[in-house]
Amino acid sequence: MPTVRSEPNEKGITRRAALSGLGVALCAVAGGAAADEVDVAPPSQPDIAEAVARTRFIDTHEHLVDETDRVNWREGGPTSCNDWGLLFSHYIDADLAVAGMPPEKLSLLTSAGASTGAKWDALEPYWPAVKNTGYGRAIRIAVERLYGVPDLSRETIGRVQEGYQTRVRAGFYREVLGEIAGIESCQVNALDRPIFREAEDPTFLMQDISIAGLHMGSNWQDLARPTGITLAGLADYHKAIDWWFEKYGTYAVAVKTQAAYARRLDYADVPAEQAEGPFGQMLQGAQVPPSDVKLVQDHLFWYCVRAATARNLPVKLHTGYYAGHDSMPLARLTTNPDDLCNLLRTSPDTTFVLMHICYPYENEMVAIAKQWHNAVIDMCWAWIISPVASARFLSHFLVTAPANKILTFGGDYIPVEPVVGHAAIARQGIGIALSELVRDGWLSLTDAVELVEPIMRANAARLFRVEEKGRALATAPWRK
Repeated sequence: MPTVRSEPNEKGITRRAALSGLGVALCAVAGGAAADEVDVAPPSQPDIAEAVARTRFIDTHEHLVDETDRVNWREGGPTSCNDWGLLFSHYIDADLAVAGMPPEKLSLLTSAGASTGAKWDALEPYWPAVKNTGYGRAIRIAVERLYGVPDLSRETIGRVQEGYQTRVRAGFYREVLGEIAGIESCQVNALDRPIFREAEDPTFLMQDISIAGLHMGSNWQDLARPTGITLAGLADYHKAIDWWFEKYGTYAVAVKTQAAYARRLDYADVPAEQAEGPFGQMLQGAQVPPSDVKLVQDHLFWYCVRAATARNLPVKLHTGYYAGHDSMPLARLTTNPDDLCNLLRTSPDTTFVLMHICYPYENEMVAIAKQWHNAVIDMCWAWIISPVASARFLSHFLVTAPANKILTFGGDYIPVEPVVGHAAIARQGIGIALSELVRDGWLSLTDAVELVEPIMRANAARLFRVEEKGRALATAPWRK
């Protein structure tokens, strides 16, 4: 059983880092005993492990803040704290709350100023309950790979803090994402900008145009202010939307809306003349009935979608599970797949990227991808919501729907560090899914290995025109 070398391969990822955990998992899939070390190749189907290890992800979804905001942190800035507690501020915080962690202790853990000891005192009673969830595993893997700490404890948490402080410096995003997580480029939906972020490193951290505010919000005058257009009615707002697309459409890789957190995806194709009256009333601050609000939202959604389609920009839609806790109306999620079919039917020239596999209704998304030519399923976030369900979904998908309709990774994080753990979980899951298909006779080993490059990077590179966008971003006007 050959030991995996730790020298970087031709694309800069160490096989040791990429295969850590994957080898043992594939040993179990193949029916062999797990090796004593996690960086040992499995006794069968090593070609799959090798292919997954050496292939860089194109990361299709993050919410990362700018690196400068992390390096030049200030209290009240885009992050709540500047120590190891930041790693527990996104996603894992929901698991901790559901596990019973009181709000005041969670607030202390992710606050500025509290001591490492006090933060560990808050976390320690609840960590055993969450450390094996997808969210928890992402943190554990990140801490081990970034700081060399294999297990969080009172004795090791000081080393985590030392490693955190050492790591956060100019250039650490490319180091964490590119060198350690094995990511070729990222696509960011900036939550701290209303429409589009002029990124500091735009060829690496590519950006989506956010249309959520454009079609869902009521602060239309604020969104129009940078355009110089004073809104008197719907026609003016159309011009403002056009301005945003003309300014950034060349540089964006896609458009994104997470409106499914607030409403169904049942967007009717409402003509302007039906939306104009209610829009004018809302623009003046008047209260209008929910049916009229929906008319306006529906019309503006399709206006944005058609602006995106005219520029060959895919439309990313949140589907399925909600972030946070104690807030998800499951009945609304059950309508996502049928509502999506109506969108796909209404705009056959638009490519819709359906995010998060619509968990826990992922089986329906396989059927959608198989049925609709303009549907692409994105596994971003899914691996840490449920690693087992995601691996099962990928196996199901690859023998049911065309393989060019799947994107297999997006970290979906605000802090950069947990992306390392998420990417490792995704690599493990991809390896398991492909190996199981080979084991059960659904794929040949050659077929499985040939799928790795498309599903990890090539599908995304083609769909989002990454090379073309990179050339445009290299000369973006905001670059110094």
